[in-house]
Amino acid sequence: MTVKSNHVTIKGIRDGLVFLLDDQCEFEELLYELRYKLEHSHQNILTGPIVHVDIKLGAREVTEEQKEEILDILKQKGNLLIRSIDSPALIQEVKGPPPIMTMCGMVRSGQVLHHEGNLLFLGDINPGGTVTCTGDIYVLGSLRGMAHAGITGDEEAIIAASVFAPTQLRIADVISRPPDEWESRETGMEFAYLQDNQMQIDKMSNIVRLRRDFNVFKGV
Repeated sequence: MTVKSNHVTIKGIRDGLVFLLDDQCEFEELLYELRYKLEHSHQNILTGPIVHVDIKLGAREVTEEQKEEILDILKQKGNLLIRSIDSPALIQEVKGPPPIMTMCGMVRSGQVLHHEGNLLFLGDINPGGTVTCTGDIYVLGSLRGMAHAGITGDEEAIIAASVFAPTQLRIADVISRPPDEWESRETGMEFAYLQDNQMQIDKMSNIVRLRRDFNVFKGV
């Protein structure tokens, strides 16, 4: 037995039902028709004893939230027991830290480099040069200009560099001007972060204390 509407097909099989959902229509339109089908059509197969249901989404890409919306509609019929939901193009939610954009070159005096997200810059930020990011800033080179991370308010952003000698640092709304002795001290691989709304500087080897999602090499 096959019952068909524009976007929802309910097909009876030996041990249950298969819901074939159109993968071309608008998602909200699909949900509307699914609700209508369950409420107004074919009550003889949607009531009574427990019925196992397999859901076929075709090539439709769905998020976990959209999948739950479909399941919630079907679960309103107490006799429908969802056995499977199949989509070859199910969107997987990305877990873990956001990706890092890699760029190379040199930021000279008067130049401004801006990036939306996290940035790994292979090169030098010269005095008078500026780099800004909505996320973290990692400089594989000398940071001797101004760096502003988390410009949209991300207080967990960090600024790191191989040669850490900035003229000014900013993280979110916190501004730190390095002391005069920075110019004469021995610079090295360090990073800046916020703690209790204060700028802190630490050795690069301690960065894992803040970035616990980093993979750490522990040797063999």
